[in-house]
Amino acid sequence: MWSGLLTTASWMGRQLERRRSRLALLEMTDEQLKDIGLSRGQAYSEFKRRPWD
Repeated sequence: MWSGLLTTASWMGRQLERRRSRLALLEMTDEQLKDIGLSRGQAYSEFKRRPWD
């Protein structure tokens, strides 16, 4: 039972981190996005992905 809870908690933590990362992309300026090789459209597409993708 504890193993299942730990697995679920770990999965939820990864989902929250993924969400934070995607939100951070939207907050970047166009120049910052360019520095990491992304366009505004690509950042938005990444943000719109399903949480488990």
